[in-house]
Amino acid sequence: MIALKYRAKAPEVYTLCEMLHKLGYAIKISDSFTLEVDVAVKDFQKKNSLVSDGIVGMKTWQVLFDKSSKIFSNNNLFLSESDLKDFSKAHNLELAAVKAVNEVESSGKGFLINGKPKILFEGHVFWQQLQKRGIKPETLLNSSNRNVLYPKWTKAFYQGGVKEYDRLNQAIAISSDPKVKEAALASASWGSFQIMGYHAVSLGYASVQDFVDKMYLHEREHLKAFGKFLEVNNIMTDLRNRNWAKVAQKYNGASYKLNKYDQKLQKAYEKYS
Repeated sequence: MIALKYRAKAPEVYTLCEMLHKLGYAIKISDSFTLEVDVAVKDFQKKNSLVSDGIVGMKTWQVLFDKSSKIFSNNNLFLSESDLKDFSKAHNLELAAVKAVNEVESSGKGFLINGKPKILFEGHVFWQQLQKRGIKPETLLNSSNRNVLYPKWTKAFYQGGVKEYDRLNQAIAISSDPKVKEAALASASWGSFQIMGYHAVSLGYASVQDFVDKMYLHEREHLKAFGKFLEVNNIMTDLRNRNWAKVAQKYNGASYKLNKYDQKLQKAYEKYS
């Protein structure tokens, strides 16, 4: 692991945040070493007889690994290098391109420290999915669920990591109607390649629930879903040609420029090439 400190931004920070959260620190899980992460790191260092300087170097990483060793009990769920190579060869894709999408969409892994697939719940998609099922979201909206049900996209309620399951479960609990649960599952992006649940049937899954069940099994299932998504949405050629703007647009939607997905993909590709 690389040394990290305040204001760093890297995939390793995401892992650091997960570990600290697992150890009881109520911090937002992201790839940004924020002030609250700095405070948590210094507190952890102080409680474990380390120099409390906020720098996560070799000694701090070692103690973090020792204290949170159960985090790595899910290694049997992860993709191997050979899995990515086989996929790249089968679809005539560069390995670096596959790794780039994997990194940008999931920080390199598809499972959380609690053994569940990584998700991001989208409240505005939940609004749309309810409408598609004949349910008026306005009738379900109240002051207690505005963080999971809203008509327009916003990142204001994004929590990251295991906390996204709190939001998903909150959405499911809005009503006992099974259509609401289905709409909620369809409104989250799942696994290593963050594929939205509402794509399930178009990708050949029997239902949204079937797709979700597969996402719990192994990152290989995430990779299979990724391949189906590329084929169904005509992204294979764009990925082969390294047309990152097209890939980002088709993968993340028209708002991809807001998050600079195309630039992130190109940068990741260059790193792996």
